[in-house]
Amino acid sequence: MNLDQARFNMIEQQVRTWDVLDPRVLDLLEVLPRHHFVAPEHRNLAYSDMELPLGHGEVMLSPKLQGRILQALGATASEQVLEIGTGTGYLTACLASMAAHVYSVDLYQPFLDQAEQNLEQAAIRNVTLVQGDAAEGWDDGRRYDAIAVTGSLPLIHEGFHRSLTIGGRLFLIVGEAPTMEGLLITRVGETQWSRESILDTSIPALVGAPRSPGFRF
Repeated sequence: MNLDQARFNMIEQQVRTWDVLDPRVLDLLEVLPRHHFVAPEHRNLAYSDMELPLGHGEVMLSPKLQGRILQALGATASEQVLEIGTGTGYLTACLASMAAHVYSVDLYQPFLDQAEQNLEQAAIRNVTLVQGDAAEGWDDGRRYDAIAVTGSLPLIHEGFHRSLTIGGRLFLIVGEAPTMEGLLITRVGETQWSRESILDTSIPALVGAPRSPGFRF
């Protein structure tokens, strides 16, 4: 299989057609080899328009959704990013290529071990990998300029909102299958946030995500 051609087709036929038009994102998806972050048995599917199984009921998000997340957050070279759900480290690598530093949290240590190897192979070193349960938010004393939550939440809760800087952006996918809503939440004040609907999709829920009523705008 010609992986270079598959990567080109992914960008032109999947990512662009899902309104990912930011040149920084498109260039990054072109140069960062996604197949290096995929298990050998799935390598020929690395650039396909589909989610790939990772184990523990988790998936690697589709290329077009990852592109929309990167575009929505728009991380810059001076910014600190938090990622919830490391997986194999591909989205981590993309975020790290755009930002100053990425802190990536995953519930499963084997994912972090594999991601560490993948990031090392890609010569990406501005990442800190942390094992932990972030289902109800992540408060490590830092504030972040951008936060990507890569599992869905049945309901919005405030666990991630307060970890944003003023002007910081949070990408969440909220709701129940089969239809969920991708939201971009921006902190506009110490106790104020704005919300923009970005897309409709459906992905597996974040393990342990609260289902009782929580934070609402």
